[in-house]
Amino acid sequence: MSEAVSAAPYREVTVAAVVLGVLQGAVMTAAFVYIGLKLGFGLAGSTVAAIMGFALLRGVGRKVFKVKGCGSIVENNINQTIASGVNTASSGVVFTFPALLLLGQDFNVWTIILSAIAGSFMGIVVIIPLRKQLIEIERLRFPSGVAVATILKSPGAGAAKAKLLGYGFAIGLVVTVLTNHTVATWVGMQHSLVPETLNIGPWLMEKLGVSDGGAAGIVLLGTTLSLSMANIGAGLLSGRGGLPFFLGGALSWWVIAPFVVGQGWAPPVHGEELWGAVYGTMLRPTGIGVLIGGALAGVVMAFPAIKGAIRSLSAAAKLAKKTGAAAEEMSPKVMIVGLVGAFVALMAVALLGTEAGDGSLHIGMALSVAVAGTIWLGLAGLIVAQATGMTDISPLSGLALIAVTLMLALTGGNVVLAVTIGVAVCVATNQCGDMMTDLKTGHLVGGVPRRQQMVQFGVAWVGPAIAIGTTLLLWHAGPGGTNGFGPDSVACQQHLGGCLPAPQAGALQGMIEGVLSGNAPVDKYVAGAAIGGALAVFPVGGLGVLVGLAMYLPFEITLGYGIGCTASMLLERKKGHRFYSDILVPLAAGLIVGEALTSLGITLATLIGAS
Repeated sequence: MSEAVSAAPYREVTVAAVVLGVLQGAVMTAAFVYIGLKLGFGLAGSTVAAIMGFALLRGVGRKVFKVKGCGSIVENNINQTIASGVNTASSGVVFTFPALLLLGQDFNVWTIILSAIAGSFMGIVVIIPLRKQLIEIERLRFPSGVAVATILKSPGAGAAKAKLLGYGFAIGLVVTVLTNHTVATWVGMQHSLVPETLNIGPWLMEKLGVSDGGAAGIVLLGTTLSLSMANIGAGLLSGRGGLPFFLGGALSWWVIAPFVVGQGWAPPVHGEELWGAVYGTMLRPTGIGVLIGGALAGVVMAFPAIKGAIRSLSAAAKLAKKTGAAAEEMSPKVMIVGLVGAFVALMAVALLGTEAGDGSLHIGMALSVAVAGTIWLGLAGLIVAQATGMTDISPLSGLALIAVTLMLALTGGNVVLAVTIGVAVCVATNQCGDMMTDLKTGHLVGGVPRRQQMVQFGVAWVGPAIAIGTTLLLWHAGPGGTNGFGPDSVACQQHLGGCLPAPQAGALQGMIEGVLSGNAPVDKYVAGAAIGGALAVFPVGGLGVLVGLAMYLPFEITLGYGIGCTASMLLERKKGHRFYSDILVPLAAGLIVGEALTSLGITLATLIGAS
């Protein structure tokens, strides 16, 4: 009897794993859309899904419902693959789609969803020939994939990590409630009990008697700290890998800003006006340039991976004929069919977006958009897969900026179509990085690549609609609502802490407005691009994109993130890597999810109360 049990295959693709993965992915998509609009970068959900998978599949399924073998390592791997695959749409949508809202453009939401779904499927297709090359031949690290594999290999620690995740969730919930302006109004208070942003610099200026018009003044003016638990949690998760992002912000506000003021290049204003002028006319456009330069450098750096992918695809086809390896790997024909399907979808999107005023369709323009979009989408996927494998950092925003710029040129300034194609590119590239990371995890725990790819194909359509719907919800978070970024949000009107800055979409908005008006700060874009390209010589993948993003974001976010990174590094050095993976990772994940879901809940309650 025991031999029969031991010979039975492990549970892998099951109804329980698929349903749990979709449910977790849906919740994380909504939560991480909020995080992306607030912090300007996306987060993967694999860690949270893996921890919860053990708590539910193994703890509930095996112990409560007595399902034999429920919660095996490979079954939980399918759960986290699906959850993170659904969640990948959050970053792709948040970095691009809100730009249409900020620009006040009219658009068809179903066309946006179609474009995002096409990108989601395309991202999986592009990865098919890369898996063996990047994971088995080049053996890239994929740090997040290794971290999730470590969690999956420690099922006994699943319950303890789930508790820590719950503690982090509770902390995130409490701090979010205490710092939320809407909650304060519910209990009859004019201001939140705890300010969301600590004005450290202005307080020091007052105590030290420092003038707000000089170089020292601008350093202190920009030194504020957001009490966002999600921001600090993201820093705790990133550790040393996120340090370049913090250093980029410190360079911007503690070196470049005072230098600009000291040289007399800033307008003759004082206080917050000076801070806004330096940020709006110097740091912000230069940061956009650094983003673009870093992304372009990534294209050049990706050429070896492109060659390797082609060789790998050919080798995989020959191996399949000789050894029947197709049972483990998906057929290369799937990639070809997928590419054709993605092209057809982009063509449909382009045709819908190029209708002239007389009702005619610009077929030639639509064709050029579909061809260029498909080619760039494939190249961007290769870039992200390689960058993620080396550093866990993917230059999504920079690649999306390039895509939208290219589409603006091809469409003669059709903003809606350009951004719509940009949505597809951004969703696809994020899907590439996530799928490859999940495949790395599967490789380490004994999962079957073909099965992971098939389940990802099955749910690729789920995330885009949730992400776009959540974005629209937060845009319309009014009247009187906070935790939004639309014009009806009181938080944005009164500059309260609940206003979401939507930094990535704001960068895209600024670039588009500059291109269309002819008043783009080209000198700063070019200078920034040169800096971003030069940063590619450093052995840190995506460094230019990180620094550019840090220059663009308010320093209150970068500082909080940097505190999290520094704390993570110090604790890991003192307590060891085991402490990081067993304690910090689930606690930080709880902080992130706690703030995001609490803020979304407050927004929903506000909308229901106003209706």
